[in-house]
Amino acid sequence: MKSYTITVNGNVYDVTVEEKAAGAAPATPVQKKAPVAPKAAPAPKKAAGTGNVKVTAGAAGKVFKLEAAVGQQVEKGAPIVVIEAMKMEIPVVAPEAGTVASIDVAVGDAVESGAVLATLN
Repeated sequence: MKSYTITVNGNVYDVTVEEKAAGAAPATPVQKKAPVAPKAAPAPKKAAGTGNVKVTAGAAGKVFKLEAAVGQQVEKGAPIVVIEAMKMEIPVVAPEAGTVASIDVAVGDAVESGAVLATLN
């Protein structure tokens, strides 16, 4: 019997392995690796927009679709971005009429609640 310490996803396990009988193929030795530090979450994107009206996410999720483009005229309540959260599509709408000055996210980006998605003039 041989004892090993194994780390999986930051959890440490002590395991005991029974050796095979004589004539069996030898076991490959297990090398211990240093624990891997968890990856840091990406920093939230800074609003790159030039507009004075911010369009923010109402919920955390993933950007599913961009409904508007830079330079496009939008009415109050028009969808700008669609966020997917918990298998639901949530439209983020223009808080007032204006021209889209910037779209600060891309399809597939993870966003937090309150993050600036776009700006309007």
